[in-house]
Amino acid sequence: MKLSAVLYGLFLVLPIFLASCGDDDLKNASSVSINKTILSRDRTIGVDITYSDSARVKAKGYAPIMDKVTPANGSSYQEMVKGVNIDFYNPNGTIDGNLVCDYAIRKDAELKTEFRKNVVVKNSKGDTFSSQELIWDESKKYFYSSQRVYVKGADGSIGEGINFKAPQDFSTYEMDSGNGELNMKEGVAP
Repeated sequence: MKLSAVLYGLFLVLPIFLASCGDDDLKNASSVSINKTILSRDRTIGVDITYSDSARVKAKGYAPIMDKVTPANGSSYQEMVKGVNIDFYNPNGTIDGNLVCDYAIRKDAELKTEFRKNVVVKNSKGDTFSSQELIWDESKKYFYSSQRVYVKGADGSIGEGINFKAPQDFSTYEMDSGNGELNMKEGVAP
């Protein structure tokens, strides 16, 4: 008598259990397993990078680790997870600037490189620029950032601001909401 009661109860509960598994649940389950991101990652240790334009070396850099990442859909990029150290060269072939940072990523399709974490740039005049992010637009040939950028001039001037923009050689720059201290020489106005 007990076994038949258990079987009878199981036949009553089974249709309710099966009804709770609808078509939507199965569609959701399959979409989770289909949306996997597939990418390949090729790691290179101790990378020397040379950037030239019009047959002239403009920069040489070193990255301890560079990962070339190629997603199944989307454009590839190079990720320098341990940072990069780049020397900039003038037309005479001598070093006239430097950039160091703790992390960088170059996006191939956009022709942009994002330098992040403790970014420090020194130009030929001895000015030092520091920020948590600077972006180099290779096609437009300038650096920019919406993050705060600090500037220390060779003459001891200091300043800071946001919405920073400078040409590749950092010879000039502009930024918004700036403040700082300027050292000015006394002299006669022309």
